[in-house]
Amino acid sequence: MASEPRLQRRTWPAVAARAAVLIVGFVCMVAFAVVLARATLVPSPMSVRLTHTNLHPGDSIRAYLAQPNWRDAVKQVGGNVVLGMPFGVLLPVVFPRTRGLVRVVLMTAFVMLTVEGAQGLLVTGRAFDIDDVILNSLGAFAGYLLLGRRLGRALHPRREHWWHRRPVEKDKPMEATATTEDATEPPATSKWRLPAILRAVRKPVR
Repeated sequence: MASEPRLQRRTWPAVAARAAVLIVGFVCMVAFAVVLARATLVPSPMSVRLTHTNLHPGDSIRAYLAQPNWRDAVKQVGGNVVLGMPFGVLLPVVFPRTRGLVRVVLMTAFVMLTVEGAQGLLVTGRAFDIDDVILNSLGAFAGYLLLGRRLGRALHPRREHWWHRRPVEKDKPMEATATTEDATEPPATSKWRLPAILRAVRKPVR
């Protein structure tokens, strides 16, 4: 049986360390939310002519990679990937129910879809881009595999899934569950044999 992770033990040092990690994770989540808001929801009037809505996955990524300066391509693609990595690291720490690769990616996609929708509808100089959501979700995927998965397992007990449960044994047949009294009881046919024996004894011998 695997030993319990140190941060999940009920000793005072483990409880204090776990509380400290959770507080740091929460502070980092708040700081990341502020950075995300400033990076995505601050108006940019100078970019009105350069931005356009993109609802076709892959169009913006191909445009980024087609730029003559490779640094601009790395900045656009890599920046969106890096922006999504904190989701993969912090969500399993601060919100234990979001642990799991699929849940982290879906939560990141939902948050970024909301942010992109707010950009397209409310923020000047910003536009909705589905490729940004894809790249952010890819960053969350990488962040979870690199660090978030380990931190989540170290801090919180492992979640029990339906495939971890042992199958319930089926009821055994009635014949197999007979009691010892039933086993010692003579067969039902014995009550018919006794009168036949008595008749044979009473029959006179000629």
